[in-house]
Amino acid sequence: MRRDKFLPKKYKPVFHKHIDEIQIAKGIPKGYADAMKIVSLVVPFRANNYVVEELIDWDAIPTDPIFQLTFPQPGMIPWIDHERLKDLLRKDPTGKAASLAARKIQMRMNPHPAGQVEMNVPVEDKLILRGMQHKYNETVLFFPTQGQTCHAYCTYCFRWAQFAGIDDLKFASSTIDPLIQYLNRHPEVTDVLITGGDPLVMRTKILKQYITPLLNERPGNLSTIRIGTKALAYWPYRFLTDRDADDLIRLFEEIVTAGFHFSLMSHFSHPRELETNAVKSAIGRILTTGATIRCQAPLIRHVNDDPDVWAAMWKAQTGLGMIPYYMFVERDTGPKSYFKMPLVEAYRIFTKAYNQVSGLCRTVRGPSMSATAGKVIIEGIAEINNEKVILLKFLQGRDPDWVNQIFFARYDEHASWLDELKPAFGDRRFFFENRLEEIKAEKAKFEDVASF
Repeated sequence: MRRDKFLPKKYKPVFHKHIDEIQIAKGIPKGYADAMKIVSLVVPFRANNYVVEELIDWDAIPTDPIFQLTFPQPGMIPWIDHERLKDLLRKDPTGKAASLAARKIQMRMNPHPAGQVEMNVPVEDKLILRGMQHKYNETVLFFPTQGQTCHAYCTYCFRWAQFAGIDDLKFASSTIDPLIQYLNRHPEVTDVLITGGDPLVMRTKILKQYITPLLNERPGNLSTIRIGTKALAYWPYRFLTDRDADDLIRLFEEIVTAGFHFSLMSHFSHPRELETNAVKSAIGRILTTGATIRCQAPLIRHVNDDPDVWAAMWKAQTGLGMIPYYMFVERDTGPKSYFKMPLVEAYRIFTKAYNQVSGLCRTVRGPSMSATAGKVIIEGIAEINNEKVILLKFLQGRDPDWVNQIFFARYDEHASWLDELKPAFGDRRFFFENRLEEIKAEKAKFEDVASF
């Protein structure tokens, strides 16, 4: 469908204060809505009119997957914390005491997993580059200040700390200059991922202030520019009828014309996000610029814990010209207990979905854990020397020598993250653990400088 068939649609954000009116309009039981408001003190909440009007099936709540994906649910915090917050709100209607208690709960929820602060943030000449992360040799993540929010928040998001109103937990840079200097100093870097939040909440003229200098100066060995975004799923009108949508499309064309590989790293968590005419038209418009769109999402209980859902999503993505890229394991942060899946179950779901699709969809990789040591994929389950084991492989590693290395863990039906697994065959440690401790010690030298 051509984009000029769409009338401009005004963006209307939905916040905590709107839950009551949604409860009345959509028939959510009042007790359920009250519980959602309490959970939203801990789990950042934001939605918009597109999500509410076009993606959620209100006849299927509370089990509707998009409702689970975007609205805070009662089971996302421990019941004892829920009751404590409820009691504080009853005693102090201003919410100040409850907000302080909520902040303490948030700090128990591992706000920056996998060494994002301690190990990923570069320190150069005793200067903390707080708007960047550099975990793998080839790729640097950059966090523009104005892009540290989203059109709507995924309740599982591992970057929830960016939205929690705690400035000390944010990654953000208001200028591109430190990145350019860093790239010139680090010739090993070929890829920059502009991320958030969601950089595409920014107006195009602001986004250009970050991207145009990269095109003009071509620092270091930069050859690929990526933008991580959920905009296609949550606000496709960003590419269609927003007042600067045409400017955004032209910017994408400029990146490609300048000779860079340009990829939108798009997050689609459920096939329903691919069904509207708006998203289909937006995808088609982006692809005309020469950009590629790669699709990724975590496996999330209550949302997409079904192989048929993943198979349908990969098929739809491929049919629309996009590239299935990753199935992630839900990270050990935020309300993980609500969403997590055992690793062996994640492997089963991935395999059953993978069995249903053609080779064009099998560009997808997973289930993949973005752990402290690196990106670790579950390769299989086998019996070796009468021991049942889980086969694991590094797709990326803090030490590049780990990449593509296979290792084995004892079979465990309950483990949901790498650090819950034990080495197989009687080994006391995984092969990478000694070196990882050395890397941690090297990073710790900067603790006095890089204190967050």
